[in-house]
Amino acid sequence: MSGMAIDGLISGLNTTELINNLLKIEAAPQVLLQRNSAETSTLVSALQALNTKVASLGTNAAHSAKATSWEVSKVTSSSSAATAAVSAGAASASLEFSVDRLSAGQVSMVNLSGAGLGTPPTLTVVRDGKVYTVDATGNLDDIAKAINAAKELGLSAVKVRVSNGTNGGEPEYRLQLSGISGQQNAFDVYAGDAVELGVITDDGEGTVTENVGAAAVRLAHGTDPGTDDPAKPLVSAQDAQITLWPSAGASDPAQLTSATNTFAGVMTGVDATVSATTSAGSPVVLTVSPDADAMRKLVSDVIGSVGVVLSEISSRTASTTSTGADGRTVVTGGLFSGDSAVRGLADSVRSAASYPVDGRSPSEIGINIDRYGAITFDQAAFDAAMAKDPDGTQKMAMAIAERVAKVAEAASDPIDGTLTLKVTAQEDMVKDLGRQIADWDRRLELRREGLQRTYSALEVALSRMQSQQSWLAGQLATLPQTNASR
Repeated sequence: MSGMAIDGLISGLNTTELINNLLKIEAAPQVLLQRNSAETSTLVSALQALNTKVASLGTNAAHSAKATSWEVSKVTSSSSAATAAVSAGAASASLEFSVDRLSAGQVSMVNLSGAGLGTPPTLTVVRDGKVYTVDATGNLDDIAKAINAAKELGLSAVKVRVSNGTNGGEPEYRLQLSGISGQQNAFDVYAGDAVELGVITDDGEGTVTENVGAAAVRLAHGTDPGTDDPAKPLVSAQDAQITLWPSAGASDPAQLTSATNTFAGVMTGVDATVSATTSAGSPVVLTVSPDADAMRKLVSDVIGSVGVVLSEISSRTASTTSTGADGRTVVTGGLFSGDSAVRGLADSVRSAASYPVDGRSPSEIGINIDRYGAITFDQAAFDAAMAKDPDGTQKMAMAIAERVAKVAEAASDPIDGTLTLKVTAQEDMVKDLGRQIADWDRRLELRREGLQRTYSALEVALSRMQSQQSWLAGQLATLPQTNASR
């Protein structure tokens, strides 16, 4: 840090300005370093952006070059009663089915008024061969909270008002219990600890048996007993069911059930989800076929990425024209103008995308190159080629994608890619320039301190000379004066 300087009180010189001007001249090499650092940093940013685009091109091309990427299918449904999703491995086929019923979860309304829940209030829930007990601390709200907190029950509970109070009395509430869908998730609810009371027996292996007296403490029944039992469910738990090929009129048709409304793997690679039942004579037909749109996208994505890379290089290479202060035209080259490696990359990408494959021009499948070197994709030509020769078109597209992927990966590989190494080298240069600039900062600071000491010493010397001058003048003034005239 430079010390505080006071401009020359004796000499009258503006020493601060003088020192700054001297340092400005001496700092000329540092200014060049700073300019070089800024230009190199800009180049690094441009190379990094290009490297990112080339890496994206490599990813798209490598994906399109894989045979498995072309194993894409789509599935359509003839009815709004069902939708379907397709995954890898699905083969072209169709499947007809009727939707007989949808899945549902049990809903029961439980009356806890007068039920012997014990102290503290306890409920026993039996679901899917397992016994659960729920202990609460008090009223209906506490019991509902305890049930909702016990996630393993698979139940949700809510307090429901079922009647208004009469003659100023309190409204009546009951506990509504809702289970998850599927027949196996039907549940029974008993007042108190049913095992301790001896009204049910749990063998620990998935079988729960009701004993004498169970009906007396049963609050909710998992199945509809077909009688006017207050414990019967409002909604019974059931599986969704579909019947395959109902139009065939088979006496024993194939039927599938599912605890949810989704039938996973109804065909290889196809999951169907039903949302409504169908009427007789109006089945759902699922049709799986090759996905032409997805195949077209495999090629268009590669060619689109090729265009992005070539445009990036072209825009960074193009020269700009401006008018100088003297009125002359100034032509400035782009960042990549003098970079033969980047221009070589553009040529390699262009060649990989446009050179013939086994003597056949890529234009046959819609990949074209214009007179300016731009690569474009003709979707109509690709569709026509796929319709005429799908296997040959696919093989050519994969071969082109493989060539492009090799070029892109050789440039953008994170370890030894040519572009990656170039970015690293330029980053190292920026760091080195930064160190040199910092060295110059220290050098100039020392020089400033030296100049300040020099001019401070000058002021001191001038001050002493001025004092001596004043003393001599005083001494001369005291000398007797002689009259030189006669």
